[in-house]
Amino acid sequence: MNYNWDWGILFRDPYLGWIIQGLGWTLAISLLAWIIAFSLGSALGVFRTASSPVLRALATTYVEIFRNIPLLVQLFLWYFVFPELLPDDWSRWVKRDMPFPALTTAVVAIGLYTASRVCEQVRSGIEAVGPGQRQAGRAIGMSEVQVYRYILLPNAYRIIIPPLTSEFLTIFKQSSLALTIGVVELTAMTRQIEEYTFQGFEAFTAATIVYSLVTFTVMAVMRQVDRRTALPGTFSKGAA
Repeated sequence: MNYNWDWGILFRDPYLGWIIQGLGWTLAISLLAWIIAFSLGSALGVFRTASSPVLRALATTYVEIFRNIPLLVQLFLWYFVFPELLPDDWSRWVKRDMPFPALTTAVVAIGLYTASRVCEQVRSGIEAVGPGQRQAGRAIGMSEVQVYRYILLPNAYRIIIPPLTSEFLTIFKQSSLALTIGVVELTAMTRQIEEYTFQGFEAFTAATIVYSLVTFTVMAVMRQVDRRTALPGTFSKGAA
């Protein structure tokens, strides 16, 4: 049985538009979720290394809960279970009246999950800076907040650029899970093209190329950022 290849369908209307539209939703989910993950994860990373045992306990509890539950399960919990636990009016708003409920749920779920991973990256970066710089900052009269703001975090972020890049690429790839709750992103659009044309090989090959182009572009950009911001004496490739 011979397969009838037809690469031309990828450039016909409306299939090319579907791929572009799916890529747009994928990028929107990835970028919005990354804003949540980076902001919350950075705060939690600071809490994990703070002098307050209460803050450390809160951050540790968050990480252990969100990091150890599969993302797909969390998506279903946020989308199907969480609204049912709210009062009737709030539940109705979350399920029906909230703008883009499926998209919003996907962004929040992926962002909160990845924040637990970013937290550990930030924590490791702060600890890699070493206690000496923290002590030096306190010795010259800086508060703990100032030590983090002017010494620890600027140095930590430079050290952890490669793992943070990997976390963003992970978000970009995990955005495909949003199709399970009805978000028509790139993978969902690809499946839709397959259902309409029965040209699954061509459709999924196109999606693979698009995913690869985006990830390679991000990696190339962040490699340059790493080189320009690398700290002398670290193991970063940018320091070579």
